[in-house]
Amino acid sequence: MEERLIELESRVAFQDDALRKLEEMAAEQARQIYRMSQELEAVKSQLKASAPSLLARQEDEAPPPHY
Repeated sequence: MEERLIELESRVAFQDDALRKLEEMAAEQARQIYRMSQELEAVKSQLKASAPSLLARQEDEAPPPHY
C-alpha cells in the first residue's frame, strides 16, 4: 500500500512539473505572438505610408511615346 502511495506521489510531482513547464511555454508563446503582432502592425503602417510614394500621380506621368 505504501509503495502505491509513493508511486502516486511521484506521478503527481512529475505532472506538476510538466504542467509548470507547459504554462511557462504557453506564456512565452503568448509574449512572442504579442511582439510579432506589434511588429506586423508597424510593418503594415510603414507599407501604407510608403505605398502612395511608390506610384507616380497620373498627372506626373509622361504620355506614352505614340502620342
